[in-house]
Amino acid sequence: MHNLANHPILRLLLLACLVLSHPSLCQADLAETIERIKPAIVGIGTFQKLQSPPVNFLGTGFVITDGSHAITNAHVIQDIANDASKNSLIIMTGSGDKPELRNASIVTLDKEHDLALLHFEGSALPAMKLGNADKTREGESLAFTGFPIGMVLGFYPVTHRATVSSITPIILPAQNARQLDAAKIRQLQKSAFKVFQLDGTAYPGNSGSPLYHPDTGEVYGVVNMVFVKGKKESLLSDPSGISYAIPGKYIIDLIK
Repeated sequence: MHNLANHPILRLLLLACLVLSHPSLCQADLAETIERIKPAIVGIGTFQKLQSPPVNFLGTGFVITDGSHAITNAHVIQDIANDASKNSLIIMTGSGDKPELRNASIVTLDKEHDLALLHFEGSALPAMKLGNADKTREGESLAFTGFPIGMVLGFYPVTHRATVSSITPIILPAQNARQLDAAKIRQLQKSAFKVFQLDGTAYPGNSGSPLYHPDTGEVYGVVNMVFVKGKKESLLSDPSGISYAIPGKYIIDLIK
Protein backbone atom coordinates (compact mmCIF):
# COMPACT_ATOMS: atom_id res chain seq x y z
CA MET A 1 0.00 0.00 0.00
CA HIS A 2 1.10 3.57 -0.69
CA ASN A 3 2.03 5.77 2.24
CA LEU A 4 -0.53 8.62 2.00
CA ALA A 5 1.69 10.89 4.11
CA ASN A 6 4.17 11.00 1.23
CA HIS A 7 1.61 12.39 -1.19
CA PRO A 8 2.69 15.98 -2.10
CA ILE A 9 -0.78 17.50 -1.63
CA LEU A 10 -1.25 15.80 1.73
CA ARG A 11 2.20 16.97 2.83
CA LEU A 12 1.17 20.56 2.06
CA LEU A 13 -2.06 20.13 4.02
CA LEU A 14 -0.16 18.71 6.98
CA LEU A 15 2.29 21.63 6.86
CA ALA A 16 -0.60 24.12 6.78
CA CYS A 17 -2.14 22.44 9.83
CA LEU A 18 1.17 22.67 11.69
CA VAL A 19 1.52 26.37 10.91
CA LEU A 20 -2.05 27.14 11.93
CA SER A 21 -1.70 25.22 15.18
CA HIS A 22 1.74 26.75 15.89
CA PRO A 23 1.76 30.40 14.71
CA SER A 24 5.28 30.84 16.09
CA LEU A 25 6.52 28.83 13.10
CA CYS A 26 5.66 31.83 10.89
CA GLN A 27 7.88 34.09 12.99
CA ALA A 28 10.90 31.79 13.11
CA ASP A 29 12.48 33.33 10.02
CA LEU A 30 12.36 36.89 11.39
CA ALA A 31 13.69 35.76 14.78
CA GLU A 32 16.65 34.09 13.11
CA THR A 33 17.21 37.10 10.86
CA ILE A 34 17.23 39.50 13.82
CA GLU A 35 19.81 37.38 15.60
CA ARG A 36 21.95 37.39 12.47
CA ILE A 37 21.78 41.10 11.62
CA LYS A 38 21.90 42.67 15.11
CA PRO A 39 25.75 42.81 15.15
CA ALA A 40 25.52 44.99 12.00
CA ILE A 41 23.26 47.60 13.69
CA VAL A 42 25.26 50.49 15.11
CA GLY A 43 24.55 53.73 16.90
CA ILE A 44 25.77 57.03 15.48
CA GLY A 45 26.91 59.73 17.85
CA THR A 46 29.58 62.13 19.02
CA PHE A 47 32.12 61.93 21.82
CA GLN A 48 33.48 64.82 23.86
CA LYS A 49 35.51 63.81 26.90
CA LEU A 50 34.81 67.03 28.81
CA GLN A 51 31.04 66.87 28.35
CA SER A 52 28.58 65.16 30.68
CA PRO A 53 27.57 62.70 29.43
CA PRO A 54 30.53 62.38 27.04
CA VAL A 55 28.50 60.44 24.43
CA ASN A 56 25.71 62.15 22.49
CA PHE A 57 23.47 59.73 20.60
CA LEU A 58 22.35 61.02 17.17
CA GLY A 59 20.72 58.13 15.31
CA THR A 60 21.03 54.62 13.93
CA GLY A 61 23.25 53.17 11.22
CA PHE A 62 24.06 49.78 9.75
CA VAL A 63 27.25 48.15 8.46
CA ILE A 64 27.69 47.37 4.76
CA THR A 65 30.33 46.29 2.19
CA ASP A 66 33.66 45.33 3.81
CA GLY A 67 32.49 45.60 7.41
CA SER A 68 34.23 48.91 8.07
CA HIS A 69 31.64 51.22 6.52
CA ALA A 70 28.18 52.21 7.72
CA ILE A 71 25.13 53.92 6.23
CA THR A 72 22.98 56.46 8.07
CA ASN A 73 20.91 59.54 7.22
CA ALA A 74 22.77 62.71 6.27
CA HIS A 75 20.61 64.78 8.64
CA VAL A 76 21.74 62.57 11.55
CA ILE A 77 25.30 63.90 11.24
CA GLN A 78 24.60 67.31 9.69
CA ASP A 79 25.65 69.23 12.81
CA ILE A 80 29.06 67.59 13.05
CA ALA A 81 29.51 67.75 9.27
CA ASN A 82 29.01 71.52 9.36
CA ASP A 83 30.76 72.21 12.68
CA ALA A 84 34.47 72.38 13.35
CA SER A 85 33.98 71.65 17.07
CA LYS A 86 36.01 69.21 19.12
CA ASN A 87 33.22 66.62 19.09
CA SER A 88 34.43 63.36 17.56
CA LEU A 89 32.12 61.37 15.29
CA ILE A 90 31.76 57.79 16.54
CA ILE A 91 29.83 54.61 15.93
CA MET A 92 28.63 52.46 18.82
CA THR A 93 28.61 48.70 18.54
CA GLY A 94 27.73 45.81 20.84
CA SER A 95 24.88 45.92 23.34
CA GLY A 96 24.17 46.69 26.95
CA ASP A 97 25.01 49.64 29.17
CA LYS A 98 28.55 50.14 27.84
CA PRO A 99 28.75 49.81 24.05
CA GLU A 100 32.11 49.84 22.30
CA LEU A 101 32.95 53.25 20.84
CA ARG A 102 34.87 53.57 17.57
CA ASN A 103 36.10 56.69 15.83
CA ALA A 104 34.38 57.34 12.51
CA SER A 105 34.71 59.73 9.60
CA ILE A 106 32.42 60.90 6.81
CA VAL A 107 33.29 59.38 3.43
CA THR A 108 30.58 61.03 1.35
CA LEU A 109 27.12 62.59 1.62
CA ASP A 110 24.07 62.43 -0.64
CA LYS A 111 22.02 65.36 0.66
CA GLU A 112 19.36 65.00 -2.04
CA HIS A 113 18.43 61.54 -0.74
CA ASP A 114 19.57 62.23 2.85
CA LEU A 115 22.17 59.47 2.99
CA ALA A 116 25.68 59.36 4.43
CA LEU A 117 28.48 56.82 4.09
CA LEU A 118 30.81 56.55 7.10
CA HIS A 119 34.09 54.73 7.67
CA PHE A 120 34.96 53.51 11.16
CA GLU A 121 38.11 52.20 12.81
CA GLY A 122 38.75 48.77 14.31
CA SER A 123 38.13 45.22 13.18
CA ALA A 124 35.44 44.53 10.61
CA LEU A 125 31.86 44.00 11.78
CA PRO A 126 29.24 41.75 10.16
CA ALA A 127 27.72 43.55 7.17
CA MET A 128 24.17 43.60 5.82
CA LYS A 129 23.54 42.79 2.17
CA LEU A 130 21.75 45.22 -0.13
CA GLY A 131 18.70 43.87 -1.94
CA ASN A 132 16.95 45.07 -5.08
CA ALA A 133 14.73 47.87 -3.79
CA ASP A 134 13.08 48.25 -7.22
CA LYS A 135 11.30 44.93 -6.60
CA THR A 136 9.65 46.19 -3.41
CA ARG A 137 5.86 46.16 -3.74
CA GLU A 138 3.03 47.81 -1.86
CA GLY A 139 1.64 45.41 0.72
CA GLU A 140 4.98 43.70 1.27
CA SER A 141 5.91 42.92 4.88
CA LEU A 142 9.35 44.12 5.96
CA ALA A 143 11.11 44.93 9.25
CA PHE A 144 13.47 47.57 10.60
CA THR A 145 15.88 47.51 13.54
CA GLY A 146 17.38 50.48 15.35
CA PHE A 147 17.45 52.57 18.50
CA PRO A 148 14.11 54.46 18.67
CA ILE A 149 14.86 56.18 21.98
CA GLY A 150 18.64 56.15 21.81
CA MET A 151 20.51 54.88 24.87
CA VAL A 152 17.95 55.91 27.50
CA LEU A 153 17.11 52.30 28.37
CA GLY A 154 20.48 50.85 27.44
CA PHE A 155 22.05 50.10 24.10
CA TYR A 156 19.67 47.42 22.83
CA PRO A 157 18.44 47.30 19.20
CA VAL A 158 14.66 47.27 18.79
CA THR A 159 12.85 45.62 15.86
CA HIS A 160 9.50 46.62 14.35
CA ARG A 161 7.49 44.97 11.60
CA ALA A 162 6.26 47.24 8.82
CA THR A 163 4.09 46.91 5.75
CA VAL A 164 4.88 49.02 2.70
CA SER A 165 1.61 50.96 2.69
CA SER A 166 2.44 53.06 -0.35
CA ILE A 167 5.26 53.99 -2.69
CA THR A 168 4.78 57.72 -2.98
CA PRO A 169 6.63 60.87 -4.19
CA ILE A 170 8.64 62.59 -1.48
CA ILE A 171 7.06 65.92 -2.38
CA LEU A 172 3.78 66.78 -4.10
CA PRO A 173 3.02 69.87 -6.23
CA ALA A 174 1.45 72.68 -4.21
CA GLN A 175 -2.27 73.27 -4.64
CA ASN A 176 -1.75 77.01 -4.92
CA ALA A 177 1.07 79.56 -5.14
CA ARG A 178 0.84 80.47 -1.44
CA GLN A 179 2.03 76.98 -0.53
CA LEU A 180 5.24 77.36 -2.56
CA ASP A 181 8.53 78.47 -1.07
CA ALA A 182 12.11 78.47 -2.35
CA ALA A 183 12.87 75.01 -0.95
CA LYS A 184 9.78 73.43 -2.56
CA ILE A 185 10.55 75.06 -5.91
CA ARG A 186 14.12 73.69 -5.84
CA GLN A 187 12.85 70.23 -4.92
CA LEU A 188 10.21 70.23 -7.66
CA GLN A 189 12.84 71.27 -10.20
CA LYS A 190 14.81 68.15 -9.30
CA SER A 191 13.57 64.61 -9.66
CA ALA A 192 10.90 64.15 -6.99
CA PHE A 193 11.94 60.61 -6.18
CA LYS A 194 9.62 58.13 -4.49
CA VAL A 195 9.84 56.85 -0.93
CA PHE A 196 8.33 53.93 0.98
CA GLN A 197 5.44 54.83 3.28
CA LEU A 198 5.27 52.37 6.18
CA ASP A 199 2.63 51.42 8.73
CA GLY A 200 5.27 50.55 11.36
CA THR A 201 5.90 52.99 14.19
CA ALA A 202 9.30 54.67 13.98
CA TYR A 203 10.81 57.41 16.12
CA PRO A 204 13.51 60.05 15.50
CA GLY A 205 16.18 57.70 16.92
CA ASN A 206 15.24 55.20 14.20
CA SER A 207 16.57 57.54 11.52
CA GLY A 208 19.20 55.52 9.64
CA SER A 209 17.72 52.12 10.55
CA PRO A 210 17.81 49.47 7.81
CA LEU A 211 14.48 48.40 6.31
CA TYR A 212 14.99 44.76 5.39
CA HIS A 213 13.33 41.54 4.29
CA PRO A 214 12.36 39.48 7.37
CA ASP A 215 13.55 36.20 5.84
CA THR A 216 16.76 37.14 4.02
CA GLY A 217 17.87 40.25 5.92
CA GLU A 218 18.52 42.05 2.61
CA VAL A 219 18.23 45.83 2.95
CA TYR A 220 15.56 47.53 0.84
CA GLY A 221 15.56 50.97 2.40
CA VAL A 222 16.70 53.36 5.14
CA VAL A 223 14.16 54.59 7.71
CA ASN A 224 13.88 58.38 7.68
CA MET A 225 11.81 60.35 10.19
CA VAL A 226 12.89 63.96 9.67
CA PHE A 227 13.97 64.65 6.10
CA VAL A 228 10.92 63.07 4.44
CA LYS A 229 8.35 64.50 6.88
CA GLY A 230 9.78 67.98 6.33
CA LYS A 231 8.93 67.67 2.64
CA LYS A 232 6.03 65.26 2.41
CA GLU A 233 4.05 66.67 5.33
CA SER A 234 5.19 70.29 5.23
CA LEU A 235 1.62 71.55 4.77
CA LEU A 236 0.31 69.79 7.89
CA SER A 237 0.01 71.81 11.08
CA ASP A 238 0.72 68.68 13.12
CA PRO A 239 3.04 65.87 11.96
CA SER A 240 1.38 62.52 11.34
CA GLY A 241 2.36 59.18 12.80
CA ILE A 242 3.28 57.85 9.35
CA SER A 243 6.79 56.46 8.90
CA TYR A 244 8.91 56.58 5.75
CA ALA A 245 12.04 55.03 4.27
CA ILE A 246 14.44 56.06 1.50
CA PRO A 247 14.72 53.28 -1.14
CA GLY A 248 17.95 51.32 -0.90
CA LYS A 249 18.90 51.82 -4.54
CA TYR A 250 20.30 55.21 -3.58
CA ILE A 251 22.74 53.48 -1.22
CA ILE A 252 24.14 51.59 -4.20
CA ASP A 253 24.54 54.86 -6.12
CA LEU A 254 26.29 56.39 -3.10
CA ILE A 255 28.89 53.65 -2.58
CA LYS A 256 29.76 53.60 -6.26
